[in-house]
Amino acid sequence: MPEPRFEGSGVALVTPFDADGVNARALREMVAWHVAEGSDALVVCGSTGEAAAMSVPEQATAVRTVVAAAEGALPVIAGCGGSDTAVVRALARGAREAGADAVLLSAPPYNRPPRAGLIAHFRAVMDVAELPAVLYNVPSRAAINIPPGVVEELAEDGRVIGVKEASGDLSQVAEIARRVGDRLAIWSGNDDQILPVMSLGGSGVISVLANVAPGPTHRMVRAYLDGDHATALTLQLHFLPLIDALFAESNPVPVKTAVRWLGFDVGELRLPLVAPTEPTRERLIEALAESGLRPLT
Repeated sequence: MPEPRFEGSGVALVTPFDADGVNARALREMVAWHVAEGSDALVVCGSTGEAAAMSVPEQATAVRTVVAAAEGALPVIAGCGGSDTAVVRALARGAREAGADAVLLSAPPYNRPPRAGLIAHFRAVMDVAELPAVLYNVPSRAAINIPPGVVEELAEDGRVIGVKEASGDLSQVAEIARRVGDRLAIWSGNDDQILPVMSLGGSGVISVLANVAPGPTHRMVRAYLDGDHATALTLQLHFLPLIDALFAESNPVPVKTAVRWLGFDVGELRLPLVAPTEPTRERLIEALAESGLRPLT
């Protein structure tokens, strides 16, 4: 089993769908490409993977497919999120049985639990996951922030190995680093803040951009870790227009469109998400081309 605590670029995979559910063939092709392109970890069934619109069995199928396709080359981290702790526990159990190396645990959306509820939720899920856990702070989706104090308390639990920080608040990232940076890995959850987070001690990124630019995203992080900050900065700034285009509408609407443009048979978005507007699509294709990316086929 690969070490789930990684340095580099973990790709937050889109999920390809067909008429029967998860398109396992397309998902295997994507995984093979990411292994070849240098991604450092595979994150499946996160928000970019449309997990909120997938059933528990479908998510288990996606995790199982990614694990089998990776063949141990990269760690596989399975997203486990939702408003009902019992359902999230079922997702975590399914992830373990499917062979995941770790789970990615987001705060329950909509419920807005207090501090004690957050901690109880995470511990209840970890109890059945029996896997290393990465906390995922994304208040723009969950409507609740995981504060540094909660991260610090959960860091006392040896099962927690890191945090994906997508709050956009660099002061919060700094405070987390001050409190637990010697114990937990910190990954940027925002592609436009990879270098700022790494400057505070971060280990890399769990990335949407890496769906279409896995090699450059890996090289950006690796350059920074190796002390080549100039190259890392050049890559971060070079991809900012594309990053902006990838978030011109709700994620993963643009990125799934971009992955289809590359040549992968990812199918349609699931309702309530729909295809991007034509202006967004045109902007996205232009940004992809200007970044130097080309369709694979």
